[in-house]
Amino acid sequence: MVTGPTASGKTRVAAAIASAVGGEVVSADSRQVYRRMDIGTGKDYDDYVIEGKKVPCHLIDIVEPGYRYNVFEYQRDFLEVYHGLVDRGVVPVVCGGSGMYLDSVVSGYRMYPVPVNEELRSKLADYDLEKLKEILAGYRKLHNYTDVDTVKRAIRAIEIEVYHAGRAPGEMSFPALRPLVTAISYNREERRRRISERLRERLSAGMVEEVAGLLDSGVPSETLDYYGLEYKFITRYLTGKISYDVMVRDLETAICQFAKRQMTWFRGMERKGVRIHWIDGNTPFTAKVGLIVGMWQPSAQ
Repeated sequence: MVTGPTASGKTRVAAAIASAVGGEVVSADSRQVYRRMDIGTGKDYDDYVIEGKKVPCHLIDIVEPGYRYNVFEYQRDFLEVYHGLVDRGVVPVVCGGSGMYLDSVVSGYRMYPVPVNEELRSKLADYDLEKLKEILAGYRKLHNYTDVDTVKRAIRAIEIEVYHAGRAPGEMSFPALRPLVTAISYNREERRRRISERLRERLSAGMVEEVAGLLDSGVPSETLDYYGLEYKFITRYLTGKISYDVMVRDLETAICQFAKRQMTWFRGMERKGVRIHWIDGNTPFTAKVGLIVGMWQPSAQ
């Protein structure tokens, strides 16, 4: 597994590792699952070409914009890909920076396929967020990652709790994979420089036009807000809420803050007992790949 904060160069490293060990890349990115969202989500397809050959990558471009893909679906799809690769004798090389997706694989989250309860949703529809949190607090918390920062998410969390109240857990089984977890890291100043440089490259490559195309195709602006920082800030610019310069400035700041939150998530995984092998991003590329491959090979024997 190769992870790290945004703009750490993990995709090319993962592809080179996969090429070296007879593997294929399995994405752990919560936004690269969406088709037609390429520049803003960082689908750097050229990074998968190693010595003239394209390394296959899975779980990219699997759903349409407008759909809200979730962790439960990721676990389901990951297992299908994982077992398919193992059955073919191919090494899965997981790569991505979405902490919850990574942790769901490493820690084996027990996920619950809970159906919609329209009657319950109707009863809760008029409650504000604080009241919903109060109701939720009355149930045993099943998920340590429950996100209840909006009314919609709080209602869904209550829906999950109500469904399982008085039932046997019925947990989805998840294998204990025990992967080698590596992460590429730079110091704060270098990380900010890389983020700034990459942002300007993506703007030059047509990221604003990509977002405009999504809006023109009928994807609502509030949905694009949900898909992350680039889509959120560029949509604000395109709808006349902020200027171009303000968009660039605020987006760069927000990405740096996001990278900091990613690092916090990784440290949280370590506190839970996940061993992460940190790799200095300034290590030469070939040495970086060789170092990780060398760590992996003894564990495979």
